[in-house]
Amino acid sequence: MTTAAQDFLRSAAEKSANLTHRHILRKGIDTYNTAVNRGLSRFMNWEAARQKCHEIKFEAINHLDRYLLEFEQHVNERGGHIFWAQNAEDARKYITDLAKRHNVRTIVKSKSMVTEEIHLAAALEAQEIKVFETDLGEFIVQLRGEPPYHIVTPAMHLTRDDIAALFKEKLGDVDTNDPQELVAAARRALRKAFFSAEMGITGANFLIADSGMIAITTNEGNADLGVSLPKIHVAVVGIEKVVPRLQDLALFWPVLATSGTGQPITCYNTLIGGPRGPKEFAGPEEFHVVLLDNGRTELLADPEQRDALHCIRCGACLNACPVYRTVGGHTYGTTYSGPIGSVLTPHLRGIHEFNHLSYASSLCGACTDVCPVKIDLHHHLLHNRRNAVNAHERPGSEGSEFKMFRWVMQSPARLATFGAIGRLAMRMIYGLGLAGTALDPTRKWTKMHAPPRIPKKSFRAQWKSSLAEKK
Repeated sequence: MTTAAQDFLRSAAEKSANLTHRHILRKGIDTYNTAVNRGLSRFMNWEAARQKCHEIKFEAINHLDRYLLEFEQHVNERGGHIFWAQNAEDARKYITDLAKRHNVRTIVKSKSMVTEEIHLAAALEAQEIKVFETDLGEFIVQLRGEPPYHIVTPAMHLTRDDIAALFKEKLGDVDTNDPQELVAAARRALRKAFFSAEMGITGANFLIADSGMIAITTNEGNADLGVSLPKIHVAVVGIEKVVPRLQDLALFWPVLATSGTGQPITCYNTLIGGPRGPKEFAGPEEFHVVLLDNGRTELLADPEQRDALHCIRCGACLNACPVYRTVGGHTYGTTYSGPIGSVLTPHLRGIHEFNHLSYASSLCGACTDVCPVKIDLHHHLLHNRRNAVNAHERPGSEGSEFKMFRWVMQSPARLATFGAIGRLAMRMIYGLGLAGTALDPTRKWTKMHAPPRIPKKSFRAQWKSSLAEKK
């Protein structure tokens, strides 16, 4: 078996060398970035908006217990049900038991990263319950048997020709690559599911404490159909999604839309507070909210890094990250990819297995600069590296190598001696044509690049010669 770190390195090497993949990815991200830059100009003071969002989330996360209990109280008052899921298994069991109790055979599900996190669809399919992803991008990757590629754009890695070929194979009545006709084909395929589903499952972008409502944001309206048509609505939400007041959405909705897609505001913003009332004609008969912990309270207990829970899943940090722009989303092998995924995953799934993601960064700080809630992402990557070292989750050879490096660097004479030996050895290796072989310590570089030019003199020697010439 390979480790997650080995899988990451192998996939990163393959994807970074695939120029077609890189072109598709960068074209998609560049299109988003152009729209986002245009959207930022609509704000009188974008930095003030970021600061206010940070302050609201800081208040919510640092008083999480109070606001979640307030949210629960209001949902219960309107006839809804709250289930506190300590982990993914608890959440899956609650939802599958609920579905079996009501003889549910078909479920329509809107886009939700937290349901991907707990692998909910697979658990329901194992109970012979058909699950239809109704977001267009999620529907596409479901047909391909893939996880989402990007937090906001699940099928960013595919071209219209890829999607046309997929629809022709899976849906049968499609022989075009016209975007409008492809969307129409997906709509026809999903229409029967919407009207036959007994349960609708959504995530939520925000939990509103003072009103007991969930806020759902989509661009396709699929979540609204999935909520209003089936008899049962289940919202699966991470506990960190809470905000204190309904009025906070006046800021968060446009900030989320701008950071995510560059829109002034997303097409559909829906507030849901409970089951259908006695005088209402639409909406579910039962309303359930599954509040998922799954490692979040452990991160909450760390005052140094708990602001990672501020994330509103806009995807801005992915679009800004030079590593993500090169290797893509599937390379990470986790639900949450890019900088935010590299920060969160070691906390949610274990530092031993996923510490390598903390090194999948240039530490350029671009992710921190674009984060609309001002999460200090690149510093948290350094925190994760430090935590792994303190937990002894690094190879023993690494410690020996750093001790050797320290010993050499403490003496100018030793540095000069080892530098001379190294330059001589590298000239011999490259001179004999051994670049890229097991004898080449830079083979990971020379496998994809020309060998570096080895200077005849050290920098110190060249500096001394330069000073002597000036005199």
